[in-house]
Amino acid sequence: MATFRTPQVIHLPPESMKRAAIFADAVTSTVNYRDSNQNVRQKIRDDHFVSKLGEEAVRMVFETRNVKVEGPDYTVYTGKKKSWEADLKVNGLEVAVKTQRRSAANRYGLSWTFQDSPQRRDPILDMPETWVCLVVYEDLKDSHECLVYPLRKIKQLIFEAPRLNKLIGKKQAVYLETLQKRGVFK
Repeated sequence: MATFRTPQVIHLPPESMKRAAIFADAVTSTVNYRDSNQNVRQKIRDDHFVSKLGEEAVRMVFETRNVKVEGPDYTVYTGKKKSWEADLKVNGLEVAVKTQRRSAANRYGLSWTFQDSPQRRDPILDMPETWVCLVVYEDLKDSHECLVYPLRKIKQLIFEAPRLNKLIGKKQAVYLETLQKRGVFK
């Protein structure tokens, strides 16, 4: 697969921003995150919006390398139809995408979280060969910019307890600082 070794800067076009916003508006009322102590509708909407922006950015990185990409999926699923399917397929390989806002990174450290509670666990945590692309949405800039880090497998990531106490026992976190110290990213 045509990949990359250094973080890539992507400027999202207005149509990508619009698709993500429409999806976030539509999906917000269909989710229940009480097990994560998350019931603020605007936060839930924002999380879905930012997630789709990351998926769009990863799609663009690979499409500029003439790689076939399937996704992002903008279907709004309800109830038991919701799934933990891969966010994208890149040349047929399933890829999960995790995205964090720069403004959140400035408060909590640049990190990406994975659901890991007794009620709900992200299945990719048990799939060491799964590919993941980590993304930062530069929301402190006006350019709709994303920074896309190179693909890594789950087994290459280093999981830690979240620094935000209310997320301990509900999520696992991957911190860029730790990945850089351990040579996963330079």
